[in-house]
Amino acid sequence: MLSKKMSVSDWIIYAFLGITSLVCLLPFVYLVSISLTDPDVYRPFTFYFFPKKFSLQAYTYILSTNSFVNSLKSTVFITIAGVVCNLIVTLTFAYGLTKTRVFGYRFIHTLVIITLFFSAGTIPTFLVVRNLHLLNSLWALVLPVLTSAWDIVVVRSFFMSIPNTLEEAARIDGCNDMGVFFKIILPLSMPVIATFTLFFAVRHWNTYFSALIYISDTRKWTLQLLVKQLVIDSDGAGFGQAVGADVQPPQETIRMASVVLSMLPIMCVYPFLQKHFAKGVMLGSVKG
Repeated sequence: MLSKKMSVSDWIIYAFLGITSLVCLLPFVYLVSISLTDPDVYRPFTFYFFPKKFSLQAYTYILSTNSFVNSLKSTVFITIAGVVCNLIVTLTFAYGLTKTRVFGYRFIHTLVIITLFFSAGTIPTFLVVRNLHLLNSLWALVLPVLTSAWDIVVVRSFFMSIPNTLEEAARIDGCNDMGVFFKIILPLSMPVIATFTLFFAVRHWNTYFSALIYISDTRKWTLQLLVKQLVIDSDGAGFGQAVGADVQPPQETIRMASVVLSMLPIMCVYPFLQKHFAKGVMLGSVKG
């Protein structure tokens, strides 16, 4: 096959995309490079493509502090628990809304759509969390965000695209509603499940504002709260309070290493779920 000759406009587009990619990539290169630089040779306000002297001292120091380990455990817990709860509530709720003949469908569907335009707000939500005695509990970061109208609408639209003939065939074979949902709907919904798993995981992993409001116990801080403490406190005094350490190594390498550690898990998970975004598994499931 003959390759298409690129025009001048193609070269301009590729050059623009290449420059844009470099602009987006350079901050990450700087971030990783500084975090891997030996504190003895680090010089402020100097850009490093590669560490002058390779060292894992910043990572070793952070991972050895109790505060970072505790915040990592809290973040991992709310991410795993949140993703599981989000998927259960969103998938079952969205599947229920595909049954337009169920009694009360229009009323429930209207309530869901209304929340797309109006929300309770921060203060009413805080009062609900407080009255449920969830303050300083990690469940306060999971239960109030079990699902959203946007999540339900998108998943419902995907379910509606599944041919009814599959469900009818399953019922003829003796499947009940639960059997149809678990044996037919869910296996065919892996793309949307994978996509929302990543959405939910990123959403919970980056939890900051909710944790700032509901969690006052520093032992239950999320990773983002701790990273904020490390990055924003430039005077060095706040670092010792954040990590509970008497010895304070160079602040810049600690900041960079903490940011890298906070985003590394999501960056490792994303490539495995990315293929499901544009790839469907329903092709050929129904023969014409």
